[in-house]
Amino acid sequence: MRQPYNDYNTYLRNRYGRKVYRIALDAGFTCPNRDGTKGRGGCIYCNERGSRASYANPGIPVRKQLEWRISYLKEKRGAGKFIAYFQAFSNTYAPVERLKAVYDEVLPFENIVGISIGTRPDTIDEEKLRLIASYKDRYEVWMEYGLQTIHDRTLEAINRCHAYKDFLFAVHITRKFDIPICAHVILGLPQETKEDMMATARELKRLEIDGVKIHLFHVLKGSRLEEIYKRGEVKLLAQDEYVELVRAFLANLSPKTIIHRLTAEGPRSEHIAPEWALDKMGTIDKIKSSYYRV
Repeated sequence: MRQPYNDYNTYLRNRYGRKVYRIALDAGFTCPNRDGTKGRGGCIYCNERGSRASYANPGIPVRKQLEWRISYLKEKRGAGKFIAYFQAFSNTYAPVERLKAVYDEVLPFENIVGISIGTRPDTIDEEKLRLIASYKDRYEVWMEYGLQTIHDRTLEAINRCHAYKDFLFAVHITRKFDIPICAHVILGLPQETKEDMMATARELKRLEIDGVKIHLFHVLKGSRLEEIYKRGEVKLLAQDEYVELVRAFLANLSPKTIIHRLTAEGPRSEHIAPEWALDKMGTIDKIKSSYYRV
């Protein structure tokens, strides 16, 4: 059955002729709202893992992380093409010389077809983008910017320590280098209404953002949000609420936008709430089936 939206897996399969596997990496970076440059403690929903995948290890060189994960995916799933995804924390938050050394660790792998760089919009500049653009001759390159919301009051409440204008500036300079942009957004953020979330979607449509990752606001052990949640000061979405919000959000985006993700959850060992978020595939199935209700 055809997907009711422009999904990333289908896009990759059409482009490369087979399934392409993303390998999440932790290159040992941090964030300016953690190290004191702009703030401390990071975003309220983020713990010391920095959203890295359970298999990523910051104490191991990127090249070794790639070797081990490629070997595993080849053996277990017959994988043949991969994307190196610099995921944990802010992967442009370092001098250009260090960034080049880290990104170059991808070069020995002939079966890697793409590089995705996850970062904050306030840790990018033209010098860094010039470096990143230099990889375009060999790879499909994406910039993934953590936006979360266009509303500055919410960004302040979640301790992002940047404003929406920083995202707009990042989009502006990234387009100078013709690099596609994926924006990360979170649904269910504190005090945001459905209209607030739909306004974010409409703005992404206006900006003609190439891709979007949709995340659920959820609670992880060790995050600042954990204590806020335990004090009863935050309301989390029910599964059906989230499903309807995602469908509405997608309806407000351009149909050309590539949807990289519909929901996300942390490691089971670190997850606190909502419990239903651990059923990731069940949630995705509900979102898809909502398009075919009679």
